[in-house]
Amino acid sequence: MLTTRVIPSLLLRGNGLVKTIKFKTPIYVGDPINAVKIFNEKEVDELILLDILATVEKKKPRIPLISAIAGECFMPLCYGGGIQSLDDIRQILGIGVEKVSINTYAVENPDFIKSAAETFGSQSIVVAIDVRQISPGGYEVFTYGGKRSTKLDPVRVAIEMAEMGAGEIFLNSIDRDGTMQGYDIGLIKKVAEAVSIPVIASGGAGKLSDFDEAVRRGGAVAVAAGSLFVFHGKHRAVLINYPSTQELQKMLQ
Repeated sequence: MLTTRVIPSLLLRGNGLVKTIKFKTPIYVGDPINAVKIFNEKEVDELILLDILATVEKKKPRIPLISAIAGECFMPLCYGGGIQSLDDIRQILGIGVEKVSINTYAVENPDFIKSAAETFGSQSIVVAIDVRQISPGGYEVFTYGGKRSTKLDPVRVAIEMAEMGAGEIFLNSIDRDGTMQGYDIGLIKKVAEAVSIPVIASGGAGKLSDFDEAVRRGGAVAVAAGSLFVFHGKHRAVLINYPSTQELQKMLQ
């Protein structure tokens, strides 16, 4: 039985899905409901849906749209974007979403994660940490969709979030996002070794063997990918795909 979760990460911009490169140049890749239906057929482990404009534009979660997407989703769904209150979380979980991902607001208000975990349970609370490499071996957390520097070290942020009760860390390399050049194993390893909660590696997956690298060498418990599951071939034609259970078992055993 495969124990590593392999999670498509979907970026919501407006009413459509996009894919970015290093958090820039969003390319439209399709309708979210259609994508979810395809992933249902492919028996995906879990989905992450991130509204990439919500926090930047200071908008609240769009409950009707999230509800419509969740209603089509046969697998566990994690939603992130614009969450700033316990009521936001209550509404999102109330429409059938299993987990929420909190990024900027978690960094700015760590106590909010403690309140959220105490209210809804750690299993429902994921903290997303977006990271840039600023020097050889040196990393920094960025917020507001990668636009604002915090001067904070991702390891220290991850430790604090774990102490506050977060159930998982969704660790995203901005530098690797959309490049399909492989995960930043050094970054994953630093964070995974510092916390006892699961780390989901994200940013850079370009082939199935990258998943194995993130787990075996980096210490990630789960892996997320975007481009690998929506593009096909050297011309990056949009084709939503997901490896078979047999392919994943062969790679991740």
